[in-house]
Amino acid sequence: MPRIIGGVRKIYVIGIGAGDPDQLTLQAVKALNKADAFFILDKGEEKSDLIRLRRDLLDAHVENRAYRLVEARDPERDRETSDYSPAVDDWRRRRADLYERFIAEELGDDECGAFLVWGDPSLYDSTLAILEEILERGTVAFEHEVVPGISSVSSLLARHRTALNRVGRPVQITTGRRLAEGWPEGVDDVVVMLDARQAFTRHLDQDLFIYWGAYVGTEEEILVSGRLAEVSGRIEELRAEARARKGWIMDTYLLRRG
Repeated sequence: MPRIIGGVRKIYVIGIGAGDPDQLTLQAVKALNKADAFFILDKGEEKSDLIRLRRDLLDAHVENRAYRLVEARDPERDRETSDYSPAVDDWRRRRADLYERFIAEELGDDECGAFLVWGDPSLYDSTLAILEEILERGTVAFEHEVVPGISSVSSLLARHRTALNRVGRPVQITTGRRLAEGWPEGVDDVVVMLDARQAFTRHLDQDLFIYWGAYVGTEEEILVSGRLAEVSGRIEELRAEARARKGWIMDTYLLRRG
């Protein structure tokens, strides 16, 4: 366990958008230029370009000042188990151990550290919950501030030149796991994230329009839109090709009914 520290450090949780360095907000740029250390998780060789993208963001926006990159291997999560919630809880606990060590051992009492979060820290990201868990442990003291970012949802819709909602109608943001269980009740517009198994293929019998994007905001960006029944096969092909080429894929889509 880390030693108990008396001084209070400062932590920024910075939303860095979907990958385009130009999508950083002015607030995010100011926060980048206050950090003494940036904490980065290495997800393995297949996802090494995620670290490169972060480095590109720092090169583009941090002024001539010294800073440290603190890297560690991201704990593996069991993605095959049917016990989803316990697997996520275990993974978050091990991540919390790692983050706690970052803060306690890599920052001086008067220093500032930063976590760079893809998109926006409030949307399907674990960083804020993990930091709260560390504070509850009481082994290291720190203050933290959240800097919002342009989410992958916002970036996707901008690239497709469409709006998230329609007049007077609700929108739901959900996961591929939930969509696979059935269409949500009471909504006609559904944004789907974290869909590793292409849950949209279970809804080809419905009158749906899809706005799909992968690696949105990066040089590798792929966009497809159209009636789901007509473009579903094309999306599956593009997804398989991109995953085989890069070893990973990050995609988001909006399904619109009627």
